[in-house]
Amino acid sequence: MVKEAIEALRADPAFMEQVRHWSVLPAREGRYADIPDSLDGRIRSALSKRGIDRLYTHQARAVELAQQGRNFVIVTPTASGKTLSYNLPVLQAILENPDTRALYLFPTKALSQDQQAELNMTVGDGGLPVAVVTFDGDTARDIRSAAKTRGQIVISNPDMLHTGILPNHTRWNQFFRNLRYVVVDEIHTYRGIFGSHVTNVIRRLKRVLRFYGSNPQFIFCSATIGNPRELAERILEEDIELIDLNGAPQGERHLVLYNPPYVDRTQGIRRGVVHSARRLARTFIERGVKTIVFARSRQRTELIAEYLRRDFANVYTDNRRVRIEAYRGGYLPNERREIERGLRDGTIAGVVSTNALELGIDIGDLDAAILGGFPGSVASTLQQAGRAGRRRSVSIAVLVASSSPLDQFMVEQPDYFLEQNPESAFVNPDNPYVLYDQLKCAVFELPFAAVEGFPGDVSEYLSVLEENGVIRLSGDRYHWADQSYPAEGVSLRSATGDNVVIVDTTGGGQRVIGEMDRPSAKELLFTNAIYLHRASQYVVTELDIDNRRCLVERSDADYFTDSLLKIDVKVLLEDERRDRVGASFVIGDVLVRSVAAKFKKIRFSSHENVGYGNIDLPEEQMHTRALIVLLPPESRAAAALESLEAAARPLALQRLARLLRNVAPAFLMCSPADMGVYAAIRDGHFGEPAIYIYDRYPGGSGVAETFAERFGHVFDAARGRIASCPCDSGCPSCVGPLDAAEGYSGSPKAAVRHLIDRWPAG
Repeated sequence: MVKEAIEALRADPAFMEQVRHWSVLPAREGRYADIPDSLDGRIRSALSKRGIDRLYTHQARAVELAQQGRNFVIVTPTASGKTLSYNLPVLQAILENPDTRALYLFPTKALSQDQQAELNMTVGDGGLPVAVVTFDGDTARDIRSAAKTRGQIVISNPDMLHTGILPNHTRWNQFFRNLRYVVVDEIHTYRGIFGSHVTNVIRRLKRVLRFYGSNPQFIFCSATIGNPRELAERILEEDIELIDLNGAPQGERHLVLYNPPYVDRTQGIRRGVVHSARRLARTFIERGVKTIVFARSRQRTELIAEYLRRDFANVYTDNRRVRIEAYRGGYLPNERREIERGLRDGTIAGVVSTNALELGIDIGDLDAAILGGFPGSVASTLQQAGRAGRRRSVSIAVLVASSSPLDQFMVEQPDYFLEQNPESAFVNPDNPYVLYDQLKCAVFELPFAAVEGFPGDVSEYLSVLEENGVIRLSGDRYHWADQSYPAEGVSLRSATGDNVVIVDTTGGGQRVIGEMDRPSAKELLFTNAIYLHRASQYVVTELDIDNRRCLVERSDADYFTDSLLKIDVKVLLEDERRDRVGASFVIGDVLVRSVAAKFKKIRFSSHENVGYGNIDLPEEQMHTRALIVLLPPESRAAAALESLEAAARPLALQRLARLLRNVAPAFLMCSPADMGVYAAIRDGHFGEPAIYIYDRYPGGSGVAETFAERFGHVFDAARGRIASCPCDSGCPSCVGPLDAAEGYSGSPKAAVRHLIDRWPAG
């Protein structure tokens, strides 16, 4: 069926006219090694029952390093057998000494459950006397109790290690005393603020392990990124061996870069990614090709899924209705498990997901992956494309470009995209907000010596905590002195530790249907907003920020909503200032104030604007890091800006700032959502034109500093995007279309091009 679908696409001239690149990666034979004789016969028997009579070369190398007691990171693509790389040495160690313990950490509960199913199969096939237990928020109380004493392999996640295990380590003393292996999977997800928190959780884990006299091996696994060893060493803060030669076989894979057709070439408007992805998915699903569509936001996920449901309403295949599901964060655990089961057992023909299914969850045999917009990095693109063809069969992945400058840059320059090395991931564990919260957790767990523990000088943080009365110094150690449980108030995954619970009050009832972090809730769950959840839509009747509750009711509105933000930035501290060609760079601390003031109503299907509304919510304040690009009066860029007519100057600076943000993810492992931009024609602090590029997490996660290092590359890409865009005066694919509300009637594209061509910043 896949081959037929591929041939149908190739024979469709309307589709092929919009294809910017079509490559075929031929099937590849595997590279193998013998199963080591040192492995227990029961393990070899279990492998034999699963049809495994030899290992891939990377698996054999992993077993070798593990048995030598060395820390390592293994980096191979999706479905290449990384799981067996660490399961074999762990199972062998437990069979040799039943007191041996291992801790597996996965970034999501779904991955944890997958791992338990995989292990249970191996343990059951070999009759291995090994106790495997999952310990997370969904684990029953009696099983949690057994995990602490009888669990030989405990499967968990960083969040549970942070809130449930480390603060209660005395109940885990037997486990920690015998802990020999710590496996940390999918470390490419541990970047930015999440990775910064997880690095500190690993610091806390190592403190507790030292207390119990344990020094386990660490095994890391990752999808393809540019700096796997560096990232693993940054997280562990120790030396790491690297395994990156993949020995697994691979089926024939097709990769297509597709740019939707123009709806209005003059204004540079293309068919939307939502409708383009929907059409393509419908083509595959009609032919019986199991398909996954990746969307860039929760809203797009729900929209595409709903449109596909309408397409297949009353259509039956083998006497069953074609089932389409959405999958994203915010769903309740039982909803996610139900969808995952449907994908594995084949009852779901198509799924539309955010990057929640990008990770290696077993979702059965998928034949086609449609990427509804560039995921933000080459690494994520490879990961999402790899979700199809996991069983060595022929597969196809289609990247459908949106109108964003980043997407257009990638699909219109396929050589760059295909030759680009995956981006590097970065963490900033010494982010002051992260470090302050994590130190509280560390002192709660064990008294903190004034000269021990975390790398670097943390005495200032300890002094502040002592002044606030939550810790006290006795002798040379700080002790916890508060009634609170600090880990409860610290979220590893968001800037704030408090989520808004979404409650459906339709018909007078009260049913929790989801949750959302507080800053996002202010932008998406304001009163009269439309909230999309699976096959239903709801209207927000009340957002109670103080009590973290949002009340919604079912709605049949024919539109969805999108908020408009107002931003203001104030400089707090200048850390570093250096001159660059045509500009000055300042890196420092800023206070960002944002408020959602208005919202748009956008009609389903046509996506036309059908009205506005006001939002009345308090502003959000954030202390973060920023790169500030200044245009000194004597610079050529400042002269170019000054030569524009007065009304064009603020527009040119603001549109250039947005363009820089939008193309930056091609060079940084982040998304445009990780960065905010603000531009001032005469900045209140510096008194000259300025562009602020700030990190959208309190304290910063390293984006601003990395942006400064890569600024020249980003600037050149922005210049190239404007030069290659065929629109007349500005469009969503470059600097944005003309907006009468900005008070300028000329060409935005001409204004930005005038500035960027005279600024030698690249």
